[in-house]
Amino acid sequence: AGEPAATMAVATVNLRAITSWVGIARLVAVVLSCLAFSLVASTGDFGGPYGTWCMFTWCFCFAVTLLVLLLELLELYPKLPLSWDDFTSAFSMLAALMVFTASVVFPSTFIISPCSGSKCARQAVATAASCLCFLAYALEVGLTRAKPGDISSFLSTVPGLLKVFEAYVACLIFSLLDTYSSEAGLQWCVAVYSICFIITLLIIILTIGRCLSYMPCPLEKVLVGYNALALMMYITATILWPLYSFRGRNRPDPCGRDCWWNKHLGVTFLTIFNLIAYLVDLVYSTKMVFIRAP
Repeated sequence: AGEPAATMAVATVNLRAITSWVGIARLVAVVLSCLAFSLVASTGDFGGPYGTWCMFTWCFCFAVTLLVLLLELLELYPKLPLSWDDFTSAFSMLAALMVFTASVVFPSTFIISPCSGSKCARQAVATAASCLCFLAYALEVGLTRAKPGDISSFLSTVPGLLKVFEAYVACLIFSLLDTYSSEAGLQWCVAVYSICFIITLLIIILTIGRCLSYMPCPLEKVLVGYNALALMMYITATILWPLYSFRGRNRPDPCGRDCWWNKHLGVTFLTIFNLIAYLVDLVYSTKMVFIRAP
């Protein structure tokens, strides 16, 4: 009689995993990401680094979200050696950023005007599905975000979500870096991007792996100090990158998709985005540590 009971215990199904608002958002994201990569695959036109990136984004988000749904549905996630809330918060933020990028990159690279025929229609529907998929992930981020004062899962707080944003923007910067010559100013900027990316990624990985609690120093204050240092480093990069990149060099004519000028301009804007992110991160983490509600 004990054997069937044991079998029942293993086969527990938690229907809230797919009937709650978060579960519904994940189901919608799974369907839309599947639709996007299926339609693009059917056109056969996704060559080059940009097409490969978009296909990887939709397939990766589809696979991981489906895995998250299955683990929650079968209640297997408590057996994993990681902080589940931190992992799902970080992944939904990362997926939202990746799908947003794919939703912009794909149509601007592959939909050529004038556009007609079934191939164009499939590309347009895939783009629409990708945009709606981004909204589904953005909704999940909003639903799982920690309430003010709740710091039980760090990566679901505003500073935690910003950490994912900062690491992702740094990855975009690396994808645009082609030549930064022997200019000491540009080499310093690349060092800033690399150092801040590595430390931010370590914070994310250690949080998900529940390793930060073993640190021998007050973690919250260390994070505030790191944010202040990263902000100062990014201020120098925001000034030095455009100064050394464009000094005495005009925009080439013509300047195509892989033109160095466009890439350096992209790095300039992404540096400013990360500067703002680290500033907001510093303000929020300072409030969480030093101005706690009674």
